[in-house]
Amino acid sequence: QVQLVESGGGLVQAGGSRRRSCAAVGGTFSRKYRGWFRQAPGKERECVAAIDSSGRITYYADAVKGRFTISRDNDKNTVYLQMNSLKPEDTAVYYCAAAIRHGYTTRVDEYGSWGRGTQVTVSS
Repeated sequence: QVQLVESGGGLVQAGGSRRRSCAAVGGTFSRKYRGWFRQAPGKERECVAAIDSSGRITYYADAVKGRFTISRDNDKNTVYLQMNSLKPEDTAVYYCAAAIRHGYTTRVDEYGSWGRGTQVTVSS
């Protein structure tokens, strides 16, 4: 079974940066949309960024546009999330995921493989 293994995260000061990575181990999702989601306490899980299989088409939530960048390296079966100019409201558990089917989606229920999630805390 393919697993998504995340790295990065932790505590960072407001205005700082973090780079997350998510590697597919035991298989590949090179033809699937990949996404980064986050869930803050008391809130629903939301997609903050997604990328198509080629890496040319991306989606960003309005709250992170201009600050976060998603990218992927299919040779390494890895997707990245570069987070810059972090704000306290970015504090959440961040998850990487792979879509169930081919094609564009940012819906949580259309992603079937998930990483364990990592806490990112931005202090003011």
